[in-house]
Amino acid sequence: MELRVYSPRAERVVVVDDGGTERELRRERGEWFGEVSDGARYQLRAWGPAEGRFDPHRRLVDPNATEVWFADGHARDGESGAWAVASPWPAPRPSRRTTRPLVVDELHVRGMTRRRPRDDAGSYRALVDELPRLAELGVSVIELLPVHQFDPDEDNYWGYMPLVFGAVHRQYAAGDDPATELADLVAAAHDLDIEVWIDVVFNHTTEEDEHGPTYNLRGLADIDYYVVRADRTYVDEAGTGNIVDAGSAPAQRLIMTALDRFADLGIDGFRFDLASVLARDPDFVLSIGDWADERGVRLVAEPWDVARYLVGRGWPDERWMQWNDRFRDDMRGFLRAEPGLVPAVMQRLQGSPDLFTSPSTSLNFITAHDGFTMHDLVSYDRKHNDANGWNGTDGPDENRSWNCGWEGEVGAPESVLALRRRQLRNAWALLLLSHGTPMFVAGDEFGRTQRGNNNPYRLDDETSWVDWDRRDEHEWLESYVARLIEFRAAHPVLTQADWWGDDVEWFGVDGAPDLAAHSRSIAWHLDGLYAMVNMWWEPLTFSVLVPGPWRPVIDTSLERGVLDDSELAGEYVAVGPRSIIVLADAAR
Repeated sequence: MELRVYSPRAERVVVVDDGGTERELRRERGEWFGEVSDGARYQLRAWGPAEGRFDPHRRLVDPNATEVWFADGHARDGESGAWAVASPWPAPRPSRRTTRPLVVDELHVRGMTRRRPRDDAGSYRALVDELPRLAELGVSVIELLPVHQFDPDEDNYWGYMPLVFGAVHRQYAAGDDPATELADLVAAAHDLDIEVWIDVVFNHTTEEDEHGPTYNLRGLADIDYYVVRADRTYVDEAGTGNIVDAGSAPAQRLIMTALDRFADLGIDGFRFDLASVLARDPDFVLSIGDWADERGVRLVAEPWDVARYLVGRGWPDERWMQWNDRFRDDMRGFLRAEPGLVPAVMQRLQGSPDLFTSPSTSLNFITAHDGFTMHDLVSYDRKHNDANGWNGTDGPDENRSWNCGWEGEVGAPESVLALRRRQLRNAWALLLLSHGTPMFVAGDEFGRTQRGNNNPYRLDDETSWVDWDRRDEHEWLESYVARLIEFRAAHPVLTQADWWGDDVEWFGVDGAPDLAAHSRSIAWHLDGLYAMVNMWWEPLTFSVLVPGPWRPVIDTSLERGVLDDSELAGEYVAVGPRSIIVLADAAR
């Protein structure tokens, strides 16, 4: 296997095998070349000028490695315990597009199955057996939290501190071939008409700031890979100590190599963490879009970082989908009856035309991996993050949550629990009735809780793992979610590629919509649907202002939420407090 190491200011680079034998790499311009045997474990050492942060005593991981193996200890204890493995990449496999409307389930490979009673719990292989349930639920996309290699001892459960961009995280493999296991997972998902997207972190690395550990890039060419000031300190616009220089040719080559590798495993889409860091070079964002067109994969941006907020038309490439945090915030506020949100909610319901050029751009979510689960959103007013070890200073203080009158679950009276169940039905209805692509977090469909922790990034324990006992306790919610997803798929107007535009009619309780600050209600009519939303704490009687016949099909005030058989709706419909009723054309 050929080695190719970029280190233009190095004076000498050697490869070290696991027996301690060193061999010189040959220099060609700014790169160093050599050979390693297939399957061999190896490290690098580099010599160079002191101002270049070279340290020949430090053993480095090849940033182009296809696999990483960890010896006893880890890379932060003096000499590196991480070794590159010269593993051949699996033969390319095709990506594919689902034939169903997009419904995205964001999940963690390990956390999804860690509590399953099986020897390979927490692995790619174990996740395969979860796919039939997800397909039956109506999920058409699984989005995996980062699966490129990070240091397993770095206290980084979520995986957002990458070590090698283009290697598959070994610790999620049941056997000795993580890339093939991930490819097999993708193939199994394709067999069930499910796409697989992965969350990629190309905006920063685990080397942190200039005082952080040295794994690879810092020891080879830090001023080429990172944004570095004249005083050799690192620019930090990711909140992690460094950012990758998106305008640098070697950094771009490293990123594109990783994307090609994962696309060769059949991966269907890529969600870019803190993608605004890459948008420092808009041309690079456009080139990734061109690459995605050629490979037939989808791109999703988290279009912000510490320094830039590019949600909407500020993003440099219309071909990318975008995480819509405005949907999250406005819907959370509406759910807890904040005043003055009706105009914003009207925008969010129709795919946010105030932000985007196409409804397909908006990836709508109310919850994501960072923050409260959906259950906790209606059960806690404040974060409970003591287990994270930061004295409660980590995680957002404002979650736009509402505990329905009682903090947490212990001792909550039935009246509070009933209101929470209704609020969960409301949240799911708003998410799945909106134009755009809906996303939720694994376990939200059956009330997964983190007990009020809104930032368990380091907790590889029961706080973060999916609790399957909750599924037995909340079967009613999973059944309701499945019916809503089925309902969404049966009404193409909710998933069409074009804006609703003049096809949607907006109403209030009796006439035009009330856009005043005091209003907490809205109604709308689309092809075959009439929806009435009352987030006020008192019942409201809506006039049905489009001739029927109409039949109620969703009523979140009812425990089941979805109706199979119901009487025709009259001219007036009573909508309970904090409830949603949806009518369907009874003539169809």
